Amino acid sequence: MAGKRKDVYLVVGGKYHDFDFARLELLKLLAEQDVVRVKVANDYNDVEAMCAADLLISYTCDEVPDAAGQAKLKSYVEQGGKWFALHATNSVLEWLSHDPPLLRAPREHTDFMEVLGSQFLSHPPIEPYKVEVTAPQHPLVAGIDAFEVSGDELYLSEFHGEQEVLLHTRWAGKTEAFQDGDWEEDLERPVMYLRNYDKGTVLYFTLGHCRSVYDMQPLVEEYPELERGSWELPVFYELLRRGITWGLQA
Repeated sequence: MAGKRKDVYLVVGGKYHDFDFARLELLKLLAEQDVVRVKVANDYNDVEAMCAADLLISYTCDEVPDAAGQAKLKSYVEQGGKWFALHATNSVLEWLSHDPPLLRAPREHTDFMEVLGSQFLSHPPIEPYKVEVTAPQHPLVAGIDAFEVSGDELYLSEFHGEQEVLLHTRWAGKTEAFQDGDWEEDLERPVMYLRNYDKGTVLYFTLGHCRSVYDMQPLVEEYPELERGSWELPVFYELLRRGITWGLQA
């Protein structure tokens, strides 16, 4: 017999990623849960429906609610809501130049980033890196060994409030394509963390980059590579499943 119904609001959309692929893969994982019913959106416009869900899952880039929506979403988490935020959810970018490429991350969406606990600022060129387990006793990552990702973006962010880091990597250097480009201090860079916010909790997981032919329009008519990043790794799907299970727990 199935347990008590759980309502999930899945928002997948924005720029520069293959959202069709990510949406389908996340829906497949949610379909493994008999108790789940899902509403799907491309953006954060219907915040009322979002805040009525038992779990919010987001895979977005350059998408944020308006000021009123941010306040409602903040209240949703404050009052006990759970939010499983993936990859570029904390990314809002503006182009300063296309040749050479230069982007900036405007600090204008304070409620949104405060609740998430971080704001993306830049990433180095895509290259393999090792993900380490920071908290091996935590149920979300227990039994997971360190693993290498290739084809995924290594997120460099500024942080708000306190986070319980579960996975991390290390990186130091400069990111030439971003205004916030100086990261020469050799530090652990969070890959997965929990952010307690009043009565609610955000689980943030930075992996999951994907891109295909038409995802860089109008900047590039046809993108030359199919990028699936961590979606090619069984451990990534295991961590997604654990995050969904975490989000559905009372």
